[in-house]
Amino acid sequence: MEITSSSNTINITGNIKSINDFSQIKNLVDSVVTQHKNITINIIDSLSITSSVIGYFNKLILKDNINIEMRVGNEQLMHLLADLNLASTFKARRA
Repeated sequence: MEITSSSNTINITGNIKSINDFSQIKNLVDSVVTQHKNITINIIDSLSITSSVIGYFNKLILKDNINIEMRVGNEQLMHLLADLNLASTFKARRA
């Protein structure tokens, strides 16, 4: 997995699958949300997302009042978010 950011946009390529991936995502997103309360997360090609990342994004939205808009490149991941009733929470749509 690779993660980059530009202003309030975060781009994630590759599969999100390990604790190390979660740590990278958390560290970068934490630095972005110190400057921005509205962020866009582009998950370009991951097939899945770990529960730790889901929990972290939920915390940002529900506790820290961060507005997340998620763009999902993989249809399977989009279906997973819909099945978990997270598509509306994360404002997820196909990229």
